[in-house]
Amino acid sequence: MYRAVTLRVLEEKIPLDDREQIGTLAEATRIRLERSDRTNRVYVSDRDVSREIRSEPVTRSVSAVSSYQRVRDVLVREQRRIARDGGVVLEGRDIGTVVLPNADLKIFMVACVSERVRRRKIELEEEGVSIDTARLEEEILERDRLDSTREASPLRKAAGAIEVDTSSMSIEEQVQFVVDRANEIIGGRGG
Repeated sequence: MYRAVTLRVLEEKIPLDDREQIGTLAEATRIRLERSDRTNRVYVSDRDVSREIRSEPVTRSVSAVSSYQRVRDVLVREQRRIARDGGVVLEGRDIGTVVLPNADLKIFMVACVSERVRRRKIELEEEGVSIDTARLEEEILERDRLDSTREASPLRKAAGAIEVDTSSMSIEEQVQFVVDRANEIIGGRGG
């Protein structure tokens, strides 16, 4: 969702330090999440932006846009609306600390920087984007630094979250870990 707003900021050519215009744009942006053909799709209005939000310009700019309290207020409200009836899985850097601090299950996934770089490089190459490994590592570390030190909803492990190091886990193993923890909770409630 933050990437979708960031995409719109870049499309509208709003300076990244213009909190007021960015906040106004966030309030006016209609984001819809949809599951289709076993993939998650992100729409701004009726336009599928699922690929565009993973672009390098968006990745470089999302920390700045997501640091503004007004943007966070708009998107947290929407995320809480989505989760209101339960039965959802949300991922993000402040879901367990700010959006849903009373969630039944909170997972804090970490991975070593070299593995995160490797994964992101593969993702980018699949999209036809070539990037220097050292530059990619710098960008990942800078985004972590910005997200961990921002005033509004900084990145941190939520109280009660289960930390799992995914550095040597496949996607399938990561999913199974989360499903197993969810099933433990569901089983503890009698089904």
